[in-house]
Amino acid sequence: MEKKFCKSKTDKKIMGVCGGIAKYMDKDSNIIRIAAIVLGVVSGGTALIAYLVAGFMLPECE
Repeated sequence: MEKKFCKSKTDKKIMGVCGGIAKYMDKDSNIIRIAAIVLGVVSGGTALIAYLVAGFMLPECE
């Protein structure tokens, strides 16, 4: 089985990006969400822009 980086249809709170990252890395999605929030605060909002770009550009998983 080939790993595919995509947004999650089922494990989503906003756009499904963190759920897709968690599925790709075989981690808990809540840990990824907490890391994304911390990264967003530390980066001064740059991570938020990256999240939005990923949310619009990544395909949804089947």
